[in-house]
Amino acid sequence: MPIKLWAVFIMLIGFTVLPAYADIGCAVEDRSCLLAQLGKYADSIPEDNWRDQTYREMAKLLAADNNLDEALDLIDKVKNPDTRAMTIRGIGMAAADLNLPKERLAELFTKLRAAAEKIEHEPSYAIALTYIGMAQAYARDDEGAMATAASMSNAALRNKAYGETAEVQAERNDLQAVLKSLAAIDDPGYKDKELGIITKIFTNQNQPAPALAIAGQITNAYERSQALLFILSHKPETLAQADNNQIKAEPSP
Repeated sequence: MPIKLWAVFIMLIGFTVLPAYADIGCAVEDRSCLLAQLGKYADSIPEDNWRDQTYREMAKLLAADNNLDEALDLIDKVKNPDTRAMTIRGIGMAAADLNLPKERLAELFTKLRAAAEKIEHEPSYAIALTYIGMAQAYARDDEGAMATAASMSNAALRNKAYGETAEVQAERNDLQAVLKSLAAIDDPGYKDKELGIITKIFTNQNQPAPALAIAGQITNAYERSQALLFILSHKPETLAQADNNQIKAEPSP
């Protein structure tokens, strides 16, 4: 078939296929219309799990677009408690990237906490609080993250929340904030575990001095040796920049 005829044939196929997509009812650039349609489609999904997952992902999209109230409204539609906790996480983490004013962030996290309080399944409730604390740490609301963790009645989950907060703070290279969060952990074994994790985070970010400061706090001899091995195995030439005698690893008051 000549090239010109092929071109006409392809155009005809396009005109034939396009009407099949007309029922969406939105222009491709009209994001608000598309999201509204997505909400209608989600409402009509008969399977609870699939509907919950769609609401969760839609809430993350809305939050990323700074449509926070609409995102929050979706939380109550989610039936599964674990998925509801993940929805809370998604909204909080998306909002942390928006560089919102401090007051607006505080308002959002208050609403997310209120949503978490509606979760009757205790493990899912604890997970939701942990996720709120993580989002607060990502948003650099360290005071809020610590308060969220402190409010958890289960000691193991509370320590986990402090540890998750410390990991987020380590990812942004904030040693003093890390030390303060770790100081709140009252389980020596779990604290050693988190110290090892955070040693790796600092090391992987080419921050040997903070890595050594953290590794030096590990009380278990084996875990301390493993932390030092990890540091020595990672770009050893950078260790010359760290003066071990000047490393101070005291927690912030």
